[in-house]
Amino acid sequence: MRSFLPAVAEQLFRDIQKTHQESSQIPDDLLIALKFVFGPCALQALDLVDQRSVTCLSSPSGRKAFQVMGGSGCLYTCFVSCHYCPCPAFAYAVLRRNEALLCKHILAIYLCQAMGVALQESVSDQQMSMLLSGTAAP
Repeated sequence: MRSFLPAVAEQLFRDIQKTHQESSQIPDDLLIALKFVFGPCALQALDLVDQRSVTCLSSPSGRKAFQVMGGSGCLYTCFVSCHYCPCPAFAYAVLRRNEALLCKHILAIYLCQAMGVALQESVSDQQMSMLLSGTAAP
């Protein structure tokens, strides 16, 4: 579980997951709550979800990483298990200034997981090891 997020954020993702099972659209009240909890990156993250920019990479050993194609065309490899994204916004707003809970890329990953819409790609254990060590992308 994502223990570093506030309980209200956890509940919000559960509510999105529940309502998405019944309808393909997120209700307005949950969209407003997303904006309230996550600020301006909420709309940017929803845009990434709509553009199908999130890919879940999984290896036979069970390791997972996510790749998100940013709006600028940069591909970011994010690790939700350790709450990390290499984008400048994460470094500045989350780590340095402590102004945000997360960046739009990680929020897009959480939203895709809640909605079950992340693209899926299998990679070899060797490719995943290289990805995790930062030496190459799959």
